[in-house]
Amino acid sequence: MAGPRFPDDFRWGTATAAHQIEGGNVNNDWWRWEHTPGSGCKESSGDACDSWHRWPDDVALLADLGFTDYRFSLEWSRIEPAPGERSMVALDRYARQCEALLAAGVEPVVTFHHFTTPLWLADRGGWEDDDTPARFAEYCSVAAGRLAGLMGRACTINEPSMVSSIGYLMGAFPPGKRDPEARRHVNEVMVRAHREAVTAIRAAAPGVPVGITLAMSDYQAVDGGEGRLERIRRGMEDVFFDATTGDDFVGVQTYSRTRVGPEGTLPNEAGVPELIMGYEYYPQALEATIRRAWDYTRGQIPILVTENGIGTDDDVQRIAYVRSALEGVLACLADGIDVRGYTYWSLLDNFEWAYGYGPRFGIVDCDRATFERTPKESARWLGRVARANALVD
Repeated sequence: MAGPRFPDDFRWGTATAAHQIEGGNVNNDWWRWEHTPGSGCKESSGDACDSWHRWPDDVALLADLGFTDYRFSLEWSRIEPAPGERSMVALDRYARQCEALLAAGVEPVVTFHHFTTPLWLADRGGWEDDDTPARFAEYCSVAAGRLAGLMGRACTINEPSMVSSIGYLMGAFPPGKRDPEARRHVNEVMVRAHREAVTAIRAAAPGVPVGITLAMSDYQAVDGGEGRLERIRRGMEDVFFDATTGDDFVGVQTYSRTRVGPEGTLPNEAGVPELIMGYEYYPQALEATIRRAWDYTRGQIPILVTENGIGTDDDVQRIAYVRSALEGVLACLADGIDVRGYTYWSLLDNFEWAYGYGPRFGIVDCDRATFERTPKESARWLGRVARANALVD
């Protein structure tokens, strides 16, 4: 039985990232980080889901389930394995994937940087190097030129605040630094990289909508934590929102909330279920962050939910989480907020960075030995939602 409907042109997608599913991405900073003693990584990405070779299986799944969009990323280190050296084999492989998606009625949503950076660039300073925006824009120009006419949308950088805060402030992502000044500088470099990439992609692939995807949390002040909350949110979100002027969309990516007191972030609230990633089960966060993005940008930029999901072994819990999150999207739409689509993270159970293969965000199980894909009930349910363009029982 169908419930409330979404707008007729609403997009329904699911997402992945190259390093998390392709396997064998040995030429980037994350592969080295996974194999660095003391990095905190539980295991190597290894063969991942072998989607470098099995991408036709993924395309068939998307078409069968009923999604309209597939958000995936390009692996920069495959396309440019050394400075200025281009791999036409890699570019052609991504082009074939886009062609197959279009033939299956699925729109390719292409992310140009999703956490991983080529080793040659990391060794030159990575995102601390002031020359990186120009190098990134050049790579974007080459890749977008090859995929012109095949992309539905382009996302420049995935969650830049995660790269800067976890990699340069918390030390848990490469390069493993704990330097507030480096984190601030990386934010500035990534803002410039985004702006230069927008220009490069628009020139190479005219007419393709371009935006950035931002990690957001439903920040909530507790016991006088308003001032500290604003300082945290400034470095995590606002510096990047300020760089979206003139973009075609902004991607909102949300999983939970963050409680903030006068001294900083607080532990999870007693009685609220905690998930395997360590944060609270809190699907209401999506509605709150959509509203916050809309208010901050003064309603000038359309919003796409480019990631939202839950890592859990309980598929009933997954469906409940997504249903609650989608009810929040409907509430935003009812209030006139321009939300263009919802993308679930993720299509496959895959490599979840430092957590390894423990957290299971996928709506499709991927056998770690055979790579066989098996849709879960949540995949079938969300596919029915997409086909009906409405919440269904």
